[in-house]
Amino acid sequence: MKNYVIFTESTTDLPAYMVEELGIEVIPMTFGFDNETYLNYSDHRELGILEFYERIKNGERSTTTLINSMTFIEYFEPILKRGDDILYIGFSSGLSGTYESSLLAAEQLMEKYKGSKILCVDTKAASMGEGLLVYSAVKKKEEGLDIEQLYQWVVDNRLKLCHWVTVDDLNHLKRGGRISAVTATLGSALNVKPIIHVDDDGHLIPVANIRGRKKSIHELLEHMVETCTNPEEQVIFISHADCFDDVDYLANIIKDKLHVKDVILNYMGPVIGSHTGQGAIALFFFGTHR
Repeated sequence: MKNYVIFTESTTDLPAYMVEELGIEVIPMTFGFDNETYLNYSDHRELGILEFYERIKNGERSTTTLINSMTFIEYFEPILKRGDDILYIGFSSGLSGTYESSLLAAEQLMEKYKGSKILCVDTKAASMGEGLLVYSAVKKKEEGLDIEQLYQWVVDNRLKLCHWVTVDDLNHLKRGGRISAVTATLGSALNVKPIIHVDDDGHLIPVANIRGRKKSIHELLEHMVETCTNPEEQVIFISHADCFDDVDYLANIIKDKLHVKDVILNYMGPVIGSHTGQGAIALFFFGTHR
């Protein structure tokens, strides 16, 4: 079986230690404040994650930039030169144009390197949901799947990857056009916490409004109870936007109720956190459907 390398990008929000253990290649996305620009590496080497969220809490606004085709070529080409193939497991096309850029790069490179394969998968996923799919794909590769078999496994299972999110700061949803200014003002006054999920097309969809932070956290658990498959066999992922006590609480009630195999926690990186604001919590697991 010809060797192949799994690529993804930093929107997976995987911890740096896990990136190293999995042996994957992670392309950093760009974010910034005003005239400052940074690359979002898994180890946050250019701007510390706590400093990022402190600036967000202080009212600074961060913007993000997709990965263009030239960047993909820069990362992909050395792999092809040494004779390996590439499986790229990418950020939802419903949230970014990054996946489209990967297709352009793959087309150009496969024309240049005849016989090489670059297979690109749109995960329709984000943050550690995308990360959980990448993590699971690596485990399948370790079982001996070749590149075509693993590509098909990811395609077949991506819509079983469930995303449930609650946000604490409604102003970021307002800025992103998800809710109106009036709704944001009233919701903040009434302590309303939206529940959001990622649909089958990879879009963020508000599905409920819950009064109170603790109730919104329990709502995430209830969605998991409804659809999670074989929880005792699952490693689940939870990402958070600098609210460790709340996410630790969620992890503990999930362990108590569903007896999952393990829970992996990590910060939402700056690319995702730029759009959620401080205080967001996102729960990811495999279920019967999204």
